[in-house]
Amino acid sequence: MGKLNCIEICAGAGGQALGLECAGFEPEALIEIDKSCCNTLRHNRPHWNVINADISQFDATDYKHIDLLAGGVPCPPFSIAGKQLGKHDERDLFPEALRLVNECRPHAVMLENVRGFLNPVFEDYRCNLKHQFEKMGYVVDWRLLNASDFGVSQLRPRVVIVAIRKDSYKYFTWPKPLDCNPLTVGELLYDQMASRSWKGAKKWMKQANDIAPTIVGGSKKHGGPDLGPTRAKRAWANLSVDGMGIANEPPEKDFVGMPKLTVQMVARIQGFPDEWHITGKKTPAYRQVGNAFPPPVARVVGEHIYECLTQKKVFTLIG
Repeated sequence: MGKLNCIEICAGAGGQALGLECAGFEPEALIEIDKSCCNTLRHNRPHWNVINADISQFDATDYKHIDLLAGGVPCPPFSIAGKQLGKHDERDLFPEALRLVNECRPHAVMLENVRGFLNPVFEDYRCNLKHQFEKMGYVVDWRLLNASDFGVSQLRPRVVIVAIRKDSYKYFTWPKPLDCNPLTVGELLYDQMASRSWKGAKKWMKQANDIAPTIVGGSKKHGGPDLGPTRAKRAWANLSVDGMGIANEPPEKDFVGMPKLTVQMVARIQGFPDEWHITGKKTPAYRQVGNAFPPPVARVVGEHIYECLTQKKVFTLIG
């Protein structure tokens, strides 16, 4: 089977889009409100149809032939770092996602969000979401997936919601964790840390002997880039990483102390390939990476959705 098509909402810097591309999906439209993210998408894939817009202004009725609607709707309404207002948060875009699903009726839907979505306080919200999908003819399920189970050197739990048309759902299975551990931060980033001949690179690699804590993107309302709140910074310090900011370049030859990560290093921890260039100045570039969905996780879920939809097509042709 060839590529299937998709549209993606809240596309960000392309983490999910890149993973889905590797899984066999070709995007017909990527909708993203942030101009910095749009610049990154266009830089890396000039042929993609990147639409710089608020999804509330996007009409999906012209995409009724779409196989998959995907996206990472904003997490603040459900994040433990916020007020967890759910449906009362103006940033809750699940209603818009449901509207778009109703307009284009894709064969499958894949949405991701933070772990807080599964908190007991949102049980009614989840039940209503499931009911809305069922009314449109979908079977919906969700799983908490840890990025480290799929080769990403980071502790990053994310909720992935999958909805598939009732006549196809029986062909869908959730991906299983890999049977090997991801690289440690030291193993993953050694070549970058040593790229300017830093004498302490090998010693640092041995000290950075675990996977990374969850990378956070931060808010535009708050200062420059750093690696998260106090608890996260302590976890980074245990890996001999200075989490108080982001460096412009890897450490120099005679650098002494704990190095900071560059945007490129953070992108590699997030699961982006080195050839995927995050455009823009350091702060917006870091935020793009920090808010991204790890491509390897998007890929593995996308592969299972692809297999489900292509199996349905094969059995339909045979029948």
